[in-house]
Amino acid sequence: MFHDFLQWLQDVPGATDGDPSSSWSQTLAGSLHLWALIEGSHVLSLMLFAGTIFVVDLRMLGVAFRDVPYSTLNNKILPITIGGFVLVMLTGAVLFFSNPVHYYHSVWFRAKMVFLIIAAANIFWFHYRTQKNLAEWDARPSPPAAVKIAAGVSLASWIFVIIFGRLTAFLFFECDTMPVGSFGYAFAECESAMREANAAAEEFEEESTDGEATEEPTEEPTDGSTEESTEEAPAEDPAPDATTQE
Repeated sequence: MFHDFLQWLQDVPGATDGDPSSSWSQTLAGSLHLWALIEGSHVLSLMLFAGTIFVVDLRMLGVAFRDVPYSTLNNKILPITIGGFVLVMLTGAVLFFSNPVHYYHSVWFRAKMVFLIIAAANIFWFHYRTQKNLAEWDARPSPPAAVKIAAGVSLASWIFVIIFGRLTAFLFFECDTMPVGSFGYAFAECESAMREANAAAEEFEEESTDGEATEEPTEEPTDGSTEESTEEAPAEDPAPDATTQE
């Protein structure tokens, strides 16, 4: 279901005369400067967002800013984190729109989404459970174990999100190169992607075969026919003159 919708999103909106290559999605993917600008903005906003999270996580681990209360550091950095998060989501959505079918069936993109969900769940758990006793450890140089665990999960999750997001740009472990029935093949739902690709290939072969069948062969004249057409007929012998006969 999602594959069909994303295929429609990639080929139909903005297409001229039903030509998928003219759709908004593929036009964006083929735009050298616009796509590069959006990708660069996504990377910079991710650095802003993840960088501020790392600062807070290091304080929660008791590794950095040990003399600064957690609440003071978090309140100063939180607006920057929110701004970076908004930019990351906007630019990431636009990049996904440029090639949605590829990203949907990418092992790396799906792994990135898994760790993104883990990071989001860790944030909610920390704010609604661990942070309830903030007054007890706010100014402590070394917070309790529960706080450190939350910080460790956060650091690991966002690091993997960045790594898998970077690997998404590479073309190894694609559906057409993974063995059928393997974990990666099933994890990326490659069956629907390959079914679509095989159907397109068969349609292209049929069109090529039909085109060759409709072409009329052009026969070149043989040497014999050419000589016959160019050879002049021999002149007939003139009849004998009746007056000269006796």
